[in-house]
Amino acid sequence: MRKIRRIASPTLKGDHIGDLGAPVEVRRHPGARRLTLRVSRTRRTVIVTLPVQCDLDEAGSFITRNIDWVRARLNSLPDPVPFLDGVFIPLRGDAHRVVFTGPGRRGPVERRSTPSYPELRVSGRPEHAPRRLKDWLAKEAHRSLDERVSFHAKRLGVTAKRIAVRDQASRWGSCSTTGVLSFSWRLIMAPAEILDYVAAHEVAHLREMNHGPRFWALVDKAVPGMEEAKRWLQIYGMDLHRYGAVAD
Repeated sequence: MRKIRRIASPTLKGDHIGDLGAPVEVRRHPGARRLTLRVSRTRRTVIVTLPVQCDLDEAGSFITRNIDWVRARLNSLPDPVPFLDGVFIPLRGDAHRVVFTGPGRRGPVERRSTPSYPELRVSGRPEHAPRRLKDWLAKEAHRSLDERVSFHAKRLGVTAKRIAVRDQASRWGSCSTTGVLSFSWRLIMAPAEILDYVAAHEVAHLREMNHGPRFWALVDKAVPGMEEAKRWLQIYGMDLHRYGAVAD
């Protein structure tokens, strides 16, 4: 696979390229026969794919010619929700208010019930609070996924070699041939039954490394609400990627 080449949008030629308010990623692909353009909903990035023989300047010209289409796609994306004091984010499907409490309290994040909305109280200096909140959410995701993976693995008589939690943009979970299960930490923001479905899905791959009828039978037996969970991810899943993003 050829190395992906990334460039910031202001470096591309064209009068309006620098006004996109989104990064531009240029990829050269040996199998590409023409220039193609798409906007990643999860990463809020404009992606141009070029044939190997194309000059880099062609990427800027191509975006300029399609600037209205690019702007329309970017404008259709939901607004990003950075981890800032006072914003609302979902945790296990329920809205929580983020409160930066400042230094002086032990522990990175505390969940506290209030008469209105539950709060996620993040300690530490304000400039460090977003990272502390993201790290805490990732740890919560790992803890919940470890519990559900262990449950489903025991039922199937299989063993996961290891569980990894990352910020995956293209898939919610994956299973390697060596038995390592990888998941998106953003699953902790979804309702518990959605996280459970993804955990059961990847555990089933430890028995069936495919998406054939026997695989889906295993998942369906483990999660009776499988179809509802799949639909939820199709409809609402992409929305989870806007949390913790950086505003334009």
